[in-house]
Amino acid sequence: MPPPPTAAGPRVPPEPSADERRTWSKWAHAPGDREYTIGIEEEVMLVDPHAGWQLAPAIDEVLSAWPDATADRVSSETHNNTVELRTGVHSGVGAAIAELAELRAELVRVLEGLGLAAGGSGTHPSAVWHDMAISKRDRHQRVYGSMRELARREPTFALHVHVGLPSGEAGIAAFNRMRAHVPLLLALSANSPFWQGRDTGLASARTPLFQAFPRVGIPRAFGSYGEYVRAVDLLLNCGAFPDPTYLWWDVRPQPGLGTVEVRIMDAQTTLDATASLVAFVQSLIRLEIVEGHADSMVVHAPEVLDENRFLAARDGVDAEFVDPVAGHAVGVRSIVSELLSECAPHAAELACSAQLESLADLLDDPGPARQRQIASRDGLEGLVAALAADFTAPVRRSGDATSDRGEGVAPAKPGDQAAASSSA
Repeated sequence: MPPPPTAAGPRVPPEPSADERRTWSKWAHAPGDREYTIGIEEEVMLVDPHAGWQLAPAIDEVLSAWPDATADRVSSETHNNTVELRTGVHSGVGAAIAELAELRAELVRVLEGLGLAAGGSGTHPSAVWHDMAISKRDRHQRVYGSMRELARREPTFALHVHVGLPSGEAGIAAFNRMRAHVPLLLALSANSPFWQGRDTGLASARTPLFQAFPRVGIPRAFGSYGEYVRAVDLLLNCGAFPDPTYLWWDVRPQPGLGTVEVRIMDAQTTLDATASLVAFVQSLIRLEIVEGHADSMVVHAPEVLDENRFLAARDGVDAEFVDPVAGHAVGVRSIVSELLSECAPHAAELACSAQLESLADLLDDPGPARQRQIASRDGLEGLVAALAADFTAPVRRSGDATSDRGEGVAPAKPGDQAAASSSA
């Protein structure tokens, strides 16, 4: 456990230089690059099966034991019991999931040598804040310097999906429209009903827990990429935070990677669940860029988006959303059914139809219900054991996993910005 801040405050590493800040807004893609490429980031809990399946503060040991050949695919997170796995850039969901499967398997091999295990969930069901410690690396210490003891709340674990687009204007267009889909993606991905050893009654306890951080939630829309750059430049120039990756919004542009990053989703227990959500995100972004589906919705009404986000965190796939067009509540299942039909031709173009079709599994067998069922039978320790057992379960609907292994679209290798796309 780190010592509490002194009167002088915790150690804060140097911030980026002014020259580094000035280049942040250059979009990494050049016109003509392939669109809708995929990159996946997954935050994973490290657990100790010999200590009641509690969180294991072992990130330094994991990174030390990780093979050099794929060292750019793994990194620390704010808490020292969390590891982030990152794929490269792929044109297809199948290839991205295949690489993530390899990374999960490698993590399990490394952890077996340490007597530990890994699991996928939005929260650890029984972790408590006073057992948490912050990772020692500079970025995480800077977060601690900014957030103080709020940074030591229970860790949360998210799934982030990057979709490549050729320009800042295309990126901001997708960003604006994907804001309307944030509540639905949260409802489908909700996978964290337990917190501090009790059932919260929520589908995603991770969502309000992460809300303790600043600059989270659904951001406002921007009229152009230039307007977005000017807004962020103001915050940077006034010293609000060191760089734009400290904007922990539910969806955000990532100029340095040439992507729009969807960040609202809970980490998933199985690769199948992850694959279906990644396919949905990729297909939705293509739908929005090609057809402007969300233009018919009142996407600029923050009270509607915020209310639906809360309902999604509370009720998951059973939520009834405020529909600003219909003027009445509409169930998540009905919205998903309509969007799956709209997304189907785009999924076909992107070669992810099989994964998109499996989204129905998240409606039939949602994560919160599954976790509660296991916990009622086996207790919370048994639940974490089950999460660990499912971590490397084989993918049932792999799609085309061979067409683009390792192909990149961004000038920088994915993973070169080791902490740049971290959730914290």
